[in-house]
Amino acid sequence: MTYLGLDLGTKTLGISKSNGIIASLYKTLRHDSEYDFLVLQVLEIVKEEHVDKIILGYPKNMNNTISEMANIVLSFKEKLESHGLEVILEDERLTSKISNDVLIQSDITR
Repeated sequence: MTYLGLDLGTKTLGISKSNGIIASLYKTLRHDSEYDFLVLQVLEIVKEEHVDKIILGYPKNMNNTISEMANIVLSFKEKLESHGLEVILEDERLTSKISNDVLIQSDITR
């Protein structure tokens, strides 16, 4: 199974590719809030890389409320799903801390 990880920001879309075990950077796309253009770019990648599922970062606030960016992510998710893609939201809260802790425990240079 091939997964595409998406991290939508205000100026970039970070894209990673994973086989379900290890994820690696695929590319970063710059945008000016032109989300329809980004959807077309993602569709091309899905086709080229035979992607089965998309994991989309969901930036909720620490108090579990929905931020403005989280609403934009939900809209982006709907745009992707309208093209028949399966999109799973991944709560991003504390993911950087968890990743950093794993690297420290593994004695890997960050």
